[in-house]
Amino acid sequence: MSNSIGEKFKVTSFGASHGKALGAIVDGCPANLELSQEDIQKELDKRKPGTSSVTTPRKESDEVQILSGIFEGKTDGTPITGVIFNKNQHSKDYSMFKNTPRPSHGDFGWMSKYGNYDYNGGGRGSGRVTVGHVIGGAIAKKLLKTQDIEIISHVTQIGNIKAEPQEFSIIRENVEKNPVRCADLKAASEMEKLIIDKKSEGDSVGGIVETIAVGIPAGLGEPVFERLDGDLARILMNIGAVKGVEIGLGFDVANHTGSEINDEYHIENDKITTKTNNSGGIIGGMSNGMPIISRIAVKPTPSISKCQNSINLEKRENEKIEIKGRHDPCICPRVTIVAESSTAIILADHMIRSGFIHPANLEL
Repeated sequence: MSNSIGEKFKVTSFGASHGKALGAIVDGCPANLELSQEDIQKELDKRKPGTSSVTTPRKESDEVQILSGIFEGKTDGTPITGVIFNKNQHSKDYSMFKNTPRPSHGDFGWMSKYGNYDYNGGGRGSGRVTVGHVIGGAIAKKLLKTQDIEIISHVTQIGNIKAEPQEFSIIRENVEKNPVRCADLKAASEMEKLIIDKKSEGDSVGGIVETIAVGIPAGLGEPVFERLDGDLARILMNIGAVKGVEIGLGFDVANHTGSEINDEYHIENDKITTKTNNSGGIIGGMSNGMPIISRIAVKPTPSISKCQNSINLEKRENEKIEIKGRHDPCICPRVTIVAESSTAIILADHMIRSGFIHPANLEL
């Protein structure tokens, strides 16, 4: 089972939804990065459950403890270990699923592949394990900040409600102003109502999350197998609820001609840039200096309280199930910080690999 990602900046995630603890080990962060427990906690607070009417009511403080890798307020070049102890598990809510896989969950695949499966809250396959992404991403974001790189994720669609496009500065200003984390405040209000309505019906709803990274230098990534867009797509697709990834125009390129969407180069204020950014900041597998833009399609939460059809693997017969417990009626708001963190991990890795950040010591 693979639990690590990254080449030079490597994040290894550990733990399970209802286990004793979860966390991450970050290896390859250069020494002398100013880093505190508060830097990581600030990011985790954006992801933690029980913060609004559009998230799961499960109450977890998600307080991180740093076990290694920081000395006198700075990284020391050794692995950074962050751990969070679970405090509010309701494992009894899941006992009925020991032999009955939940629709659109990973249960059946885990049972088929491993046999020994922790069905409590989805175990290692739960969205809760993304605390590891956020721990790694918090460190990556702090590292990227030394190079004036900024990353923001925001919700652009919930169900059939679409937000109007916004400038980066507006996204930065508005994304924290509502529980949906949508920069279009009018659409955010409509989205929140839709999510709450679906929650009251015992149902859920999906949507789209966009991530924008600015300040990226040209030349990150490789042209064939270590493409920057390929690595981004890989980590974003590895987020459990994601069923599609786009870079730039994405699938909409099929609706255009080359003359309509080619990003033409020009010089502005002695800087090489492109007139448009339809390729989302990545051309030929490498960054071109423009903002890197990705979008992920997030499925509706499969844990819903409506009656559904499944099977009993032990009795080998069809069975009706109702999923109890505490679940997000929409995953998108909390996925924003996971997408942001995942993007940061890949960009930090490529910044070190491409020589923009020294792998040993930021002060060299």
